[in-house]
Parts: sequence; structure tokens; C-alpha cells
Amino acid sequence: MDNYISLNEELLEYALIGGTILGGGGGGSIDIGRRAGRIALDYTDLKLYDISVLDDDDLIATVSAVGAPAAVDQYIMPSDYIKTVQLLEKNTNQKISGIITNENGGAATINGWIQSAILNIPLIDAPCNGRAHPTGKMGSMNLDYIDNFESYQTFSGGNPEIGNNIEGFIKGDINKAAKFIRQASIYAGGLVAVARNPINAKYVKENAALNGIKHAIELGNKFSKGLKTSPAKAFEKIVSFLDGEIITEGIVSDLHLSTEDGFDVGNVKVGKYELTFWNEYMTLDNKGQRLYTFPDLIMTFDKYSGKPITTAEIQKGQDIVVIATDKSNIKLGSTMFNYDLLAEVEKIIDKDIVNFNL
Repeated sequence: MDNYISLNEELLEYALIGGTILGGGGGGSIDIGRRAGRIALDYTDLKLYDISVLDDDDLIATVSAVGAPAAVDQYIMPSDYIKTVQLLEKNTNQKISGIITNENGGAATINGWIQSAILNIPLIDAPCNGRAHPTGKMGSMNLDYIDNFESYQTFSGGNPEIGNNIEGFIKGDINKAAKFIRQASIYAGGLVAVARNPINAKYVKENAALNGIKHAIELGNKFSKGLKTSPAKAFEKIVSFLDGEIITEGIVSDLHLSTEDGFDVGNVKVGKYELTFWNEYMTLDNKGQRLYTFPDLIMTFDKYSGKPITTAEIQKGQDIVVIATDKSNIKLGSTMFNYDLLAEVEKIIDKDIVNFNL
């Protein structure tokens, strides 16, 4: 069996759609992901490798974008993605042998494609998480639980024409470094490219969501084939593939969204259902009765076009379809079973999260 797949324009589109769905309301803009993917594919014959191609001691770096998806001044160029990996190697004097994304999402599933193509570093199918999540710690494979682990992180982004361009390298406590990067994204206008935490492949094998990108591609394939018939058929294909369910369809009667400390926070109401989000959808209730809880996957779609709708895109008065599936039906990294990280969600959305995951 081949230990890689050759990526092309068709697989890019499947990855974008499947990644957006697995983003669960977050994971970045599909338009940003498409631009990045096309740049990478135009540059070289890009491959997605199984992690088995690396030795256990080879170092893998995680790449991502950090910020608030709805921020109006967000700005990242391809050079920002490249610069972060170069800064990481330069400042740590370490050779990066593989690149992984932090999560799935419209932009996030494509994280690493440009870096891999231009820097000739293997793109590895082992995202830190197989769905999107709000915090950097949730995409750090529980590295903060390793005694005396020192985090290395680099960042770059922001529009230089309005004085927002910022880049840098930070090392230290992984949680403090993640907060520093979040603040950097605010100064950059809402978004920065990031490379972080070189760690050996053995650790990644034990903590990442292995084959999470292939999962997104397969899901995107199912959705796209269904959409050729109708949006309704596409939704059926999704819930069948994910062993989930269509919760409801209806008009967004109420919507609250605010950008706080670099995150999008709010809630959506559709009929008797309420969805809360912290970048990604966190809870789904029916008249106060909990149906699904992060890291369960909750996602919204435009009813008429079938387009997956993120929390940054959803509009009051929009006619949407809501789907959901249990966390056991998606690929998750080790942090999604960390109750300390799940407890952080409760403080933001003021909803019980941990008890629904015990």
C-alpha cells in the first residue's frame, strides 16, 4: 500500500469542503484555504504522507493560523506561512522533518500545504485534532503535561500597509506562549500564521488524530457527490458518513456574535434550538435540554445552496440546516479528552461542558 496520496485540484476541493464541515463552525475561511491550496499545487507535485514515513525521532512541527475568524482586518500572505517555519528552524537550530496542521477546517485542513511545497518538508496526515477547536492548547497534543517542556513558537501576519505586520519567536511555558500568540493576532488585525512545538514523531503517533486529513477528503467527496443531486442529498450523505443526524432546518431568528480577546463568541437560535459557539459550536440545546456538547460535532449549512456556514459567516434571517454527530464518530486528538481544557469552555459560554463528557 502506498504511504502517500498525490494531492490535486479535485482532492483540494474535497479537503476544503470536508474540512469546513469538520471545523464545526470554526477552522477558518474556505476561501483562504482554497488560495493556499492552489498556490501549493501550482508550485509542486504535493503529496500527503502517512506518518509511517518518518522515524520516531524525526521532529514534526505544527502549523496553524491563530485569531478571530470574523475580525475585519485579518491579513496573511503566503510569505507569512513560510517565514514561521524558517524562524522556527533558525531560532531552535532544529531540522523539521514533517509538518502537520493543528486541526481540520476550511482553512485549517490546508495548513502546511504551502510550507511543505515551498520548503520541501513532508506534509504528514496527523493533525493535532480531527475537528476544529478554539484554543492553542487544544491543538498542542497535551504537551503542557510533559514536565519541564519548553515551547517554541513563531508567528507572522498583519497588513504592513496599515502598520499591522508583526512577526516573532517566543519560547517558554506552552500556555503562556499560546496566550502571547493570541495577543499577537490581535495586534496583527485578527490573524497570524504560526509554527510551533517541534516534537518527535513517536509522540505525534500517540497523540494526534492520525489520518484526519484523509477523513476530511472522504467526507468532502461524499458531500460533493450528494450535492450533484441536491443540497438535501448532500446533507443525507454527510450524516450517513458521520453516523450523525439532521437536527433541524429553519430561519436564524436570533444571533449574537462578539469578538473578545481574539475569539468569536456568541449564540444562534433556530426555532426551539439554541447553539452556542466559541469560534466553534460548543453546545446544541432543545428548549434547554442538551443534545450535543463539544467535542461532539455540530455544523450549520445554507439550506438552499448546501454551503457549510461557519459561525463567522452565519446571518440572522438565514435559512439553515443543522447537523450533529457524537464525538466517537470523528477523529480526535488526545486533548479532546482533557477535562481541564474542556472546563475552560465553560467559563466562556457559561454552559456545562465537562459533565456531558464524563
